Amino acid sequence: MADSRVFVITGASSGIGAATAVEASRAGHRLVLAARRPEALDEVAGRCEGEVVTVPTDVTSWEDNERLAAAAIGAFGAIDVVFANAGFGANRSFSSEGDSPEHWREMVLTNVLGAAYTVRATFEAVREATGHFLLTGSVAGRIAIPGSLYSSTKWAVSGMAQSLRAELAGSGVRVTLIAPGMVDTPFFDSTPADEILQEQDIAEAVMWAISRPPRVDVNEILVRPTVQQM
Repeated sequence: MADSRVFVITGASSGIGAATAVEASRAGHRLVLAARRPEALDEVAGRCEGEVVTVPTDVTSWEDNERLAAAAIGAFGAIDVVFANAGFGANRSFSSEGDSPEHWREMVLTNVLGAAYTVRATFEAVREATGHFLLTGSVAGRIAIPGSLYSSTKWAVSGMAQSLRAELAGSGVRVTLIAPGMVDTPFFDSTPADEILQEQDIAEAVMWAISRPPRVDVNEILVRPTVQQM
């Protein structure tokens, strides 16, 4: 049924992922929530309604992604919607003033390879269900941000969404890139300026995309706060 789809969300322990989990549960979806921090996942699950499974997952691990997909199938028998949302950022500099090479490596693996692993692990199930993939990109994946390797990772995710949709063309599976501007979430080290987006704004955009009729494939939702110039 359209109101009880099996909805897998990575990066579900905070921010956009957590807000989307709550909204999806209110809409009647059965949830499979994934993130690295089990305690935080349990807290989010406690705020959700209906059936929820939590699966501690490091998306940079292929085996963890396989386990996530198996847990969803084992609990609910199908996977209808996958929101590959896990990710984090870095300081803007390619110089030694920027983040450490180790931080860069973990960010690239999480933002790019992690999203690809999640898609691959769930690909057959979503295709069988004629389901929906959503990937978290960014405004930074549309504009080259000076000194930002994070921006480069989101350009990669933007291309990944296009490549995924091209592969699935004719299958009925839909693919949506969610590209937020500045959002007031734990993604930032400190709270940004007033009047930026709230995590709820992006969760509502996700829910709108998946609620369109099957003939409508919303390929990209680019959302900026009104005050954001770039």
